[in-house]
Parts: sequence; C-alpha cells; structure tokens
Amino acid sequence: MPSFDIHEAEMQLAELVNAAAQGDNILITKAGKPVARLIPVFSGQLVRAPGSMKGEIYVADDFDAPLPEEIQAAFDGK
Repeated sequence: MPSFDIHEAEMQLAELVNAAAQGDNILITKAGKPVARLIPVFSGQLVRAPGSMKGEIYVADDFDAPLPEEIQAAFDGK
C-alpha cells in the first residue's frame, strides 16, 4: 500500500483520488505515523450468484455437533 505524508498528499490529492478510484488503497501519515487511509468507494450492488462457490467450500457433517465437555467448559469460563 503506497504511503504519503499528509503534506505530500495535499499536493497530490487529485492524483491520489484517481489512484483510489482505480482500486488502490493509500495510507496517509503524519510525522511517520498512519493517520488515514484513502480507499475506493464501491459504487454499485454486489451481484451474488447462488451456487458460485460450489466445490470450493466444505462443511463437515458434524459442524453443529455439541463441543467436547472440556472445550465447552472453557467457553463457559469454568
């Protein structure tokens, strides 16, 4: 991620905005410390296609089975 000092970013704001519009994430720093990030704005709706991850995701048959007692006890703070 490109990084620019705040004063440098002020001088190049138009170019940095164009870069962000193209998908770049830009870090803005002040005295060497990160203070802001310039990111692209998503303009549009995400198109979801049911079944598009078929074969990519595996869910075990017992994914919702009860946890072993010692693990459940740790979650319960015992």
